[in-house]
Amino acid sequence: MRRTLSRLGVTAGVMVAVIAPVATTAFAVAITPPTPRTGKLVQVGPTAEHGFPAWYRDSNNVRLEACVSDDPLCPVLLDEVPDPDAPISYPDNFPGEFFYQLAGSTVTLTNGVNATIGMDLEGAWAREEVIDGDQMVFGRVRIRFAAPEGDRFRITHPYGIDDIVATDRGVNMTEDIGTTPLAFGGAFNSRIGPFLKWDPAVLPAAPAGYIGDPGVDHKIVGSPYNTNFIRIEQLDPASGAVIGQLGFSDLFSVQGRYATNAGVDIDQATYTTDADGTGFVEVFASSEPGQAIEVASNPALGFRGTRLRGQNGRYYGRFPVTGSVPDGATIEVINNSDRPVARKTAKLVDVVRVTNVQYNADNGRLQVAATSSDGDTSPGVLSVDGFGPITGSPFTGVQAPPPSITVRSSGGGSATAAVTGSGHLFLPDRPVAAGTTGNPVVVGQNVQLDGSGSTGEIDSYAWTQVSGPAVTLTNADQATASFVPTAVGTYAFTLVATGPGGVSPPVTVTTQVIGVQAPTADAGVDQTVVRGRAVALDGTRSRAVETYSWRQVSGPAVTLTGATSARPTFTYPVQALPATPGPNAAFVYNNAPVVLELTVRNPAGIATDQIVVRPSADAFIGGITTRYRTGNNEWRISGTNSLLAGQRVQVVLGSTLTGRTIGSAVAVDAAGAWSVRVTGPAPGTIRTVSVVSSTGAIALAAPVTVTN
Repeated sequence: MRRTLSRLGVTAGVMVAVIAPVATTAFAVAITPPTPRTGKLVQVGPTAEHGFPAWYRDSNNVRLEACVSDDPLCPVLLDEVPDPDAPISYPDNFPGEFFYQLAGSTVTLTNGVNATIGMDLEGAWAREEVIDGDQMVFGRVRIRFAAPEGDRFRITHPYGIDDIVATDRGVNMTEDIGTTPLAFGGAFNSRIGPFLKWDPAVLPAAPAGYIGDPGVDHKIVGSPYNTNFIRIEQLDPASGAVIGQLGFSDLFSVQGRYATNAGVDIDQATYTTDADGTGFVEVFASSEPGQAIEVASNPALGFRGTRLRGQNGRYYGRFPVTGSVPDGATIEVINNSDRPVARKTAKLVDVVRVTNVQYNADNGRLQVAATSSDGDTSPGVLSVDGFGPITGSPFTGVQAPPPSITVRSSGGGSATAAVTGSGHLFLPDRPVAAGTTGNPVVVGQNVQLDGSGSTGEIDSYAWTQVSGPAVTLTNADQATASFVPTAVGTYAFTLVATGPGGVSPPVTVTTQVIGVQAPTADAGVDQTVVRGRAVALDGTRSRAVETYSWRQVSGPAVTLTGATSARPTFTYPVQALPATPGPNAAFVYNNAPVVLELTVRNPAGIATDQIVVRPSADAFIGGITTRYRTGNNEWRISGTNSLLAGQRVQVVLGSTLTGRTIGSAVAVDAAGAWSVRVTGPAPGTIRTVSVVSSTGAIALAAPVTVTN
């Protein structure tokens, strides 16, 4: 049952990848086990000289280091090293991928098929080349075995339960989590953890320093659900009920080496110098507790190798500087407890302190003051991101400051501080009134005065008539008022809005009232639109209207939004596609337009007008190539559409659209291309296919090439 090492591809940035063939959609669902999870990965160690973490720690305090040596119990993949005969070295002869944990099992099912399950914590490169900055570590769960398409299985393993439906390539699932370069904590979100290791109660014992011998299958411990086994059950595809158990194993191959080195990280390295050239360096580092962490001798700065002081994995040192700190000066910190000794280098930066950040809202001035631990205080040493150098004078013309500012030094240091403001408090502006009304209108028609377009904080409205025959205003204290004119003439009204900021300037609204006149309806010009798109109707060119009413007269049914307004909308229906699997004797290709009627009314009468909205057919379906292979009953069909992305295409067997469908409808991509790759149906003596799109394009009787 020993698992064989092999190349395992991964795509950077993909958090969960379910590998499946083109022909079908994979169905793989991670099921929450009935028992609570009791462990996980909890800590990532310092980065080593190769740019990957030196180790990972789990909740059982097991630390595993990267297997990047020629160790036979913790080997690298020989085909992943440029020169397998040379020693492993970074970056010239470093593997393309390696493992902290490599664990798996091969289970022989009752039908003789071998199922493989892998559970790894893997290091790899985002672009599959050794490029600094592309380092990533992810947790992987992979399950593979041959099975008939459509069969459903439940696989219980140490890191959970997966419910998987087989595709035409069987069960083929891979889940990779944590594939963002340099975001090494992303692997904590995977299902890997705690680490699996040989069960100490079962002989033989694991080799000293290792979680097991990958060449020997063995019982394990470490599952966070206490499921230290593999169980594969077949399920009813519809109900999910267990049909029977197909395989079981509690023997695993595991590879991993306990971390003996702790590594070291430099969290911060700063310098302070006075005007006379004297000063000191401060170093903040981190590693495992109890390590011998030192700063290396630095003749350029004038100090010798010296031990840092440690507490709970934090380390600190303060060292004298002789003379000035050269530009670009670095320090090296080493962990003498490691073998080989771990080393880290960091550039020294000055310490920046922001002493004042004050924004005056009245004059738009931002005052920033800061200091640097570098003795050089000349202009240009300190600057504020987005504003420029600190000169002692405030930055002016700042109408909206950021919530915080960052000060950077030419010495490499930086500091961020919150912005605090002063000045008069802001209050609401006084409102701005805006009013509209219909024009012209007829005697006896209800007229609305609409002030809803007014802006600002508004507590009340006031409409007042200022000219024209006297009328009674309804809702004169609301945003929308109304009146019914009884005589011909010009009517004028003013609107003022009042709020916490004061009273708005008055705005005047005028409407012309004419004698009794029947309305005229204008539903707008006829339109041609693409199926599935929104359609906007416009009846505003109608005259003397009191009410609008739209209805559909003919064509495929649509749903009108705003049917009693001047400008309703609807979505033009897509072309219905032949149903899967068919045949579709009743299928009808419907290219009829949508006809709508507008009815307008006022006290003098009623008028109607119609508009025709026609579907714009997809200009063509072209480039159709169709091949059917008798050996595996497989169709491969592709083509192009003039409309890009958004519509679907259905392929039908035969020279009409009433036959059996070949697969389900597929989407057209952004380049206008589509393809179908499915198993069945067998064409028999038929040697043509027909294609229809949801936007109305048709291609009939495209020839089929039949091969073995």
